[in-house]
Amino acid sequence: MKQIPAPFWTLVLGIVVTLVSLWVGQNHNLLPEQASEQAPLVDDLFNVMMTIGTALFIVVQGAIVYSLIRFRQPKGDETDGLPIEGNLPLEAFWTAIPAVIVVGLGLYSVVVFQEMGGFSPGGHHGHGAMVAMAPQQSVIDIAPLVAQAAATDEDIFSKTQVYGFGASPLVQMNQPDVTVNVTGMQFAWIFRYPDTGITDGELHIPVGKDVQLKIEAQDVIHSFWVPQFRLKQDALPGEPGELRFVATREGTYPVVCAELCGSYHGAMRTQVIVHSPEDYADWVASRVAEAMPTTTVAQPADAATDAEYLAGIAPDLAKSPVQIAQMTSMSH
Repeated sequence: MKQIPAPFWTLVLGIVVTLVSLWVGQNHNLLPEQASEQAPLVDDLFNVMMTIGTALFIVVQGAIVYSLIRFRQPKGDETDGLPIEGNLPLEAFWTAIPAVIVVGLGLYSVVVFQEMGGFSPGGHHGHGAMVAMAPQQSVIDIAPLVAQAAATDEDIFSKTQVYGFGASPLVQMNQPDVTVNVTGMQFAWIFRYPDTGITDGELHIPVGKDVQLKIEAQDVIHSFWVPQFRLKQDALPGEPGELRFVATREGTYPVVCAELCGSYHGAMRTQVIVHSPEDYADWVASRVAEAMPTTTVAQPADAATDAEYLAGIAPDLAKSPVQIAQMTSMSH
């Protein structure tokens, strides 16, 4: 019987490994559900990495198992193995392939990061620098630069994704539907809605609407992370950050601090509730109604207990002793 040539087996194994890797890359079910417009960008990159990683795992582990069986020491053979000093083509081959893979994934990740606004949030930062670099010019000389920057802004907004890290409402056509000021503190998140005066311990947003978060930290570095949105932004003391997104699925999702911020870091959690537009309008109306003044005689702030003060400014916050102490320090 004629032996099957090695190139044929190599081709068959290559096809099998490719098919298995592609299937695993698309059906690993390791990520939570997608709940924002930005999530597919991250998931596509992760799926490519899973596909490549699965192929490499099968090839490397398969070669090890094959070598254990094919080149195992025969029974009774006490001699040493063949002295193999090296194989330059093989070493160059297995060095070049990982290098190409790493460079390719790096370039792909840069593209994804840029599409999410990582390098030029909203496409505006360069324009401010262009005007600032000409302090010696007269107003007449600078005017054409300003006009050119405005014209370029319009072109960018017609072509570039305006959501993501730091996307700012610098022109009228880029105004968000909902703006929320987010404050990270040890160990809680505070959400303030400047348009309505609402303050809450949970983030409430409408589905399908453009939401902008203005994120800052009161004490140490925190990190605002919603896994289902595939978005994460650091909260830095004294340096506000921004995060802009569109939620695509109604539901309740966890908000996690992803930066070690102290002894209760693991408990620094809350949730984002994505409402239908109608339910969100009802929630806003109910919270505004709760804030309406009543005929009750006001109690002086100095006379209020810590729990009463906390309940007054953020009724839905978990009233842990740590949070009460932090909120009290903010008030004095």
